[in-house]
Parts: sequence; C-alpha cells; structure tokens
Amino acid sequence: MIDRTHKLPVARQVQLLDLSRSSVYYLPQPTPEADLRLMRRIDELHLEHPFAGALAA
Repeated sequence: MIDRTHKLPVARQVQLLDLSRSSVYYLPQPTPEADLRLMRRIDELHLEHPFAGALAA
C-alpha cells in the first residue's frame, strides 16, 4: 500500500489513501508473557462459568 521507495513522499501517499501517518509508522510490539498468562486464565474462567459476568448499572 505505502511504498517508502516511491518518489512520492510518504506524507502525500497517506493523504491520498486517507490514512493517518501514525498508522504507517506503527511497529507492533510482542505481548508480554505475563499478559498472555492472564488472558489465558480469564478465558479458562469464562469457559468454566459462562453465566458469570459484570452487571450493567
């Protein structure tokens, strides 16, 4: 989509594609192992007790 080697500047390319420049420069970060363990535990609890949850006030 965005070609950094193109003669057209990146800023102009994102403008033509109606994208934000920050999305072009974003580099995904790996999810920490502690977060993955926590998400796994939340999934386990939900599968064990699918009827439990938060009530809307």
